[in-house]
Amino acid sequence: MALWLYLSAISTGILALVLSLSMTTSPKTMSSVLLGRDSQRQLRNRRICILIAHPDDEAMFFAPTVLALSRPETGNHVKILCLSTGDAQGLGALRRRELVRSGVLLGLRGEDDVFVVDDPTNFPDSMTKTWPTDKIASLLASAFRSKPSSKPTIDVLVTFDGAGVSSHPNHISLYHGARAFVQGLASGGEAVDLYALSSVNVLRKYISVFDLFTFVFSSERGVVAAGGGDGASQEVEIKEVQGENKKHKETDEVVDHPSSLLFVSGWSGFITARRAMMHAHRSQMVWFRHLYILFSRYMVINDLRLEKRAVDG
Repeated sequence: MALWLYLSAISTGILALVLSLSMTTSPKTMSSVLLGRDSQRQLRNRRICILIAHPDDEAMFFAPTVLALSRPETGNHVKILCLSTGDAQGLGALRRRELVRSGVLLGLRGEDDVFVVDDPTNFPDSMTKTWPTDKIASLLASAFRSKPSSKPTIDVLVTFDGAGVSSHPNHISLYHGARAFVQGLASGGEAVDLYALSSVNVLRKYISVFDLFTFVFSSERGVVAAGGGDGASQEVEIKEVQGENKKHKETDEVVDHPSSLLFVSGWSGFITARRAMMHAHRSQMVWFRHLYILFSRYMVINDLRLEKRAVDG
């Protein structure tokens, strides 16, 4: 026990130092130091849905994204849609309430921006079950498109990539279902951007914020944009395939479609994500979750890839 407390104290101290540096360094300066270029392209004034499989996914994997995109100054409206109650251990009702508390802690406008689907027949909380792609796509269509002829009520959908971060079959299923939903919209001339959270190998996954340096120096992509004025979270666009600027048909507003995004939480962002896990999701705080909070890069770093650019009609 003494060794565990000692290691935790050291790890927390190092993490605090690194994240404090990121918080006191302006986003422009940080991107300039890392790769020498900066600009100001961000997701603003967008209707965004974070699609997750289980209560606590939003805190364990997407906290930097939710914190960054829900900042009031961005003008975004962020919602969370969870396709199960996480009832594998009979705690579904409790975990639903925990998710709502966590979402509000992470910056959602209110409790009514969290939606939880309770359909264990189609979407069981299981480490071995794959969820049907067509059922996920159909559910998304019913949630975000009231009828086939209507426009979608979201602009951006964020979920796991094809590896699911942890190879969880439920996570991977969301990726395929979301792609099917977006492709269906594209065939009808409607546009919803799908961003997928990048999976990394197990070594990178557990080096916390230090994976930022691995990400930068192992990639041929260059940072070309940074945002996030308070240091709690920073948004960086990656130059792999250039994002697009398009005008919204009805408002003539220029809408940005970055091809990739990087969100890095500062110390205050990490503390908020930690609180969302430890205080909101108390039922899930077994011993190894404390280690996850300290060492997982997903508590402080999210890099998202624009998986599908739907074509404007």
